[in-house]
Amino acid sequence: MAAAIASSLIRQRRQARELNSDKVATNKRRTSPSKDPRSVCERHIFSVFSKVRFCSGKKRPVRRKPEPQLKGIVTRLFSEQGFFLQMQPDGAISGNKDENSDYTLFNLIPVGLRVVAIQGVKAGLYVAMNTDGFLYTSDVFTAECKFKESVFENYYVIYSSTLYRQHESGRAWFLGLNKDGVIMKGNRVKKTKPCSHFVPRPIEVCMYKEPSLHELEEKLLKSSRSPTINSEQRARRLEEQPQDDVTEQDGS
Repeated sequence: MAAAIASSLIRQRRQARELNSDKVATNKRRTSPSKDPRSVCERHIFSVFSKVRFCSGKKRPVRRKPEPQLKGIVTRLFSEQGFFLQMQPDGAISGNKDENSDYTLFNLIPVGLRVVAIQGVKAGLYVAMNTDGFLYTSDVFTAECKFKESVFENYYVIYSSTLYRQHESGRAWFLGLNKDGVIMKGNRVKKTKPCSHFVPRPIEVCMYKEPSLHELEEKLLKSSRSPTINSEQRARRLEEQPQDDVTEQDGS
C-alpha cells in the first residue's frame, strides 16, 4: 500500500515538472513577426533609433595643449650712475631717482639664450634700439626689441642690441644712462663705463606668454614711437663736439 502511494506521488511530481517545462519553453519562443501588432515601417524606425541610441554617447573633452610660458621677472634696473631706468606713459625713456615710482617697473622676458625683452609694466611698451643707435619704445615686439643680457667683470649687468653693432670694429651697442639720467645713443656707450652698468632689483617672478615676433617693415616702423627727444638732441651735440670731448663725456 505504501509503495503504491509512493509511486503515485512520484508520477504526479513528474507530470507537474513536465507541465512547467512546457510553459517555460512556450514563453521562450520568439514572437512571430507576422503576429507583431506593429507595422513593418514602425519596426524599422524602432530598429534605427535603437542603433542610434546605442552608438551615440558623450564626446570626450578635447584637451588643448597648454600655451608655452616663459618664466621672467618684474624688476627695477638701477644704473651705476644713481638712477632707475623708467618708462613714462608716453613712451619716453629716462632715469629716475625715485625707487618707489611705478614707471621704473619693467618686465624682463626671456626670448632666447641670454636674450631678453624689456617691457614697461605701466606703459606696456617694449624698449627697442633702431639702426642709428637711438632708443625708442614699440607697441609690438620686433627684432629691435631683443637685448643680450651679460654680466660684466664687476658683476653689473649690461644690455646690448642683438641686431646692431659697429660695422668696422664689431663693438656692440649698449643701453646706457649718463650722469644726468639722460638716455644715451647706443653706439656712444661703452661696456667698461658706468653709464652701461645696471643692477636688476627683482620684485617678483612671473609667467609670460611668448611675444609674437613682428617683421621690421616700413609701415611698422612708422607706427612705432619716435626716439627719445633728449637722446636725439644730445647725439647731435656730440657729433658737433671734437672727438676727444665726446670720449670723455661718454665715459661719465
